[in-house]
Amino acid sequence: MIAILNAAGHYSALYANIEGAQAARGKEAGPQILMQAFLQRIVNGGGRIHREYALGRKRTDLLIEWPLNKMEGLNGPKQHIVIELKLLRHGLNKTLADGLLQTSAYADQVGADEAYLIIFDRDPQRTWKDKIWQAEHQQNNRSIKVWGC
Repeated sequence: MIAILNAAGHYSALYANIEGAQAARGKEAGPQILMQAFLQRIVNGGGRIHREYALGRKRTDLLIEWPLNKMEGLNGPKQHIVIELKLLRHGLNKTLADGLLQTSAYADQVGADEAYLIIFDRDPQRTWKDKIWQAEHQQNNRSIKVWGC
């Protein structure tokens, strides 16, 4: 995904559409909107981003669809990527455990090809060196890439 973003190099639009439900969530809305604004580039390159994508009674934060066949575009086969965003609360171990379960369930439900969990650490006392990290975890036979920021 990152390689695709970097390879394209030019984009015609960048926007963040804030829905009432997102704005009401306060602190959780900020990181989600920032991430969506960054990923909006994909939409300009032929993909699609869904915010708060409904999966039964639950919602994944971001679902990305990327066409696998350029000629067919979004009407043909698509790659599905689930991105779940969490604020670091109640310690990293609990946030990570809860986030992995949720991300895995969402990815399985939508049939995602890839799944990512991004944990935002908003503690002003922690350095960026401590906040930025990446790991890969297995949850219910699914690989989930996790980034701390």
